[in-house]
Formats: sequence, C-alpha cells, structure tokens
Amino acid sequence: MESGQVFEIVKESKPILGCTVSGVLMDGVTCFSLAEHTDISAESYPVPVLHYNLIGNSVLEYKTAEGKTINIQAGDCILKAAGTDIGVKADTDSVYLEIALGKESDMNESIKAGQVFQLKELVPYQEGKIVNMDIASNETMKFVVMAFDEGTGLSEHAAPGEAIVFALDGEAVIGYEGNEYPLKAGEQFKFAKGGLHSVKANERFKMALLLVLK
Repeated sequence: MESGQVFEIVKESKPILGCTVSGVLMDGVTCFSLAEHTDISAESYPVPVLHYNLIGNSVLEYKTAEGKTINIQAGDCILKAAGTDIGVKADTDSVYLEIALGKESDMNESIKAGQVFQLKELVPYQEGKIVNMDIASNETMKFVVMAFDEGTGLSEHAAPGEAIVFALDGEAVIGYEGNEYPLKAGEQFKFAKGGLHSVKANERFKMALLLVLK
C-alpha cells in the first residue's frame, strides 16, 4: 500500500478459503481477512481497540460470565475495551481493521465500549459547511470523521504524519502532490508524512481520517 494512490483494502485483502489472514497496514493498524466459518480465538489487548468491519457479517464473542455476543455487519464499528477477552467468528467472508488507540487516548463521549455504530452516521451534513468529529486521539494518533457539503473542501496543506482517508459516502477529489484523484465511498487513499494534499467535495461527501504521528 503506497502513498499517493486510490486503493481498496477489501480488494487487496481478499479472504482465502478456510483461512484467516492478518497484516499490518501502518503502525497500530492491523487488517484481518476471515473466510466464512473461520474464527479467531478470544484474545485481549492492553489498550482499547477500535474494530472497523469493512465487509461481511461476523460475530464478536465476549468471554465473560454472561457469554455476550454481538453481530457485526459491513460498515459497523465497535470499541473493544482494554483487557476484555473477545473472539471473532465470521459468518461470511469478512475483512476488518483493528486500530490500537493507546492507553492515554481521549475518546469522544458518544463512543461507548461494546456499542455498535457506523462511522458515516456519526456526523450530519450541514449546508455550506464541513462538520468534524474527533473519535479518538493521543500523542501518536488521531481518528476523525468529516462531512463535507457539496462544493466545500480543504485547501492544500501538509500531513504531519502518515495517514489513510476512508471514503464513507459520496464522492470527492483528493489533491496530492500536484495530482488529482477521484475518491468514492468504499475506497481509501494514503498520504505520506509531509505530503501536500487537499479535498474538494463534488457532491456531499463523508470520510474518516486516520493520522499516525509517530
């Protein structure tokens, strides 16, 4: 996954029959692809982790006295609390990300551990404006959701760290180092640290931005 190009994580991480596959996308971000009816046994992390399901249907299995299970569908997110044993079972071919947030992360108050939500539903469109919501941040990362009204955008600026844009709704044009790249829902774009970039919404557009500051 190189900087300065449009790509789709789900196409580059297609599930393999009968297998589970994982790989690091960038520091603190791991991609998992699970073929249908495969699973990852319960495990816990020392820090909170955001589980972002890109495609497929799966079940999170909490290894608690209650034995709680949560169904996850395409586009769903859930915050896994630190120290909680959780397994994943794929009902269909599934691809998801795990984003490690760090012990000292500041979380948006609307995000509660164990509650399913969709990134694109967190922020509304507002006429003539750009609406931002910080999901989580700490000294080494920032995760933000943004809604652009048609015709709005961000002027060219430099990225203070490596970043991935996740297009959630609509279409926009990403300017990067003098070139333009159309970006639509379901696609991603990667910036290198210091890369000059801009965003122009041709229509109403929502995106998530994951910025790694290490």
